[in-house]
Amino acid sequence: MVQKTSYYLTKYDLQDLFPKELQQVMQVRTFAPGKKLLLQGETATAMLLLVEGKVKVSMLSPEGKRLIVAFKTPFDIVGDVEYVTHGPLINTVESVMETTVIEIPYTVLRNGMAQNAAWLQFLLEAITKKFELKSHTMNFNLLYPVDVRVASYLLSMTPVKEKIESASLVDMADLIGTSYRHLNRVLSQFQKAGWISKSRGSIEILNRASIMELAGENIYEKGDVQ
Repeated sequence: MVQKTSYYLTKYDLQDLFPKELQQVMQVRTFAPGKKLLLQGETATAMLLLVEGKVKVSMLSPEGKRLIVAFKTPFDIVGDVEYVTHGPLINTVESVMETTVIEIPYTVLRNGMAQNAAWLQFLLEAITKKFELKSHTMNFNLLYPVDVRVASYLLSMTPVKEKIESASLVDMADLIGTSYRHLNRVLSQFQKAGWISKSRGSIEILNRASIMELAGENIYEKGDVQ
């Protein structure tokens, strides 16, 4: 376990940021596709360093609508805002593919790193970047038409396989901020063009190049390629 932690910290040039005694208590955890790493509203207890894979970050609005905040790929941090605010988890985080994180309990960080200037600077930069990205992302639903959002979602959800298994169109519509009817109409257009096929709840991408051309730069990963 310590060797795996050391491997990832070296890979992302973080080995000098964390003292050896703190590295001893870090845990490397791997999640299967579709598993929830964190659930909005629950008590936050640990920071996660994303070192392999991909996660989808979403939030439930006060009106009960779920929206995509971002897709994240390594290297990134989850749980940093809650670490500072001492508040509950503000987003739900779900693995898109097999995903590995390094888990660091807040208590360990608060006891061992609270006065560490390098750590505080690292944290400040990470949170600043996150708020810039979040502001950018939350405007996407206003700035981009539904077909572009659908194309971007399909690209983000298929980093390994060209197929989304058990795709719930209701959930998908909520996440990209449109109605089920409108989403279904766009998917039918994609299918008619030969870009995708739909079968028994799954969506398979047949023409990725055309979908990428429509999406332009993937709006859910824009500026961060998360």
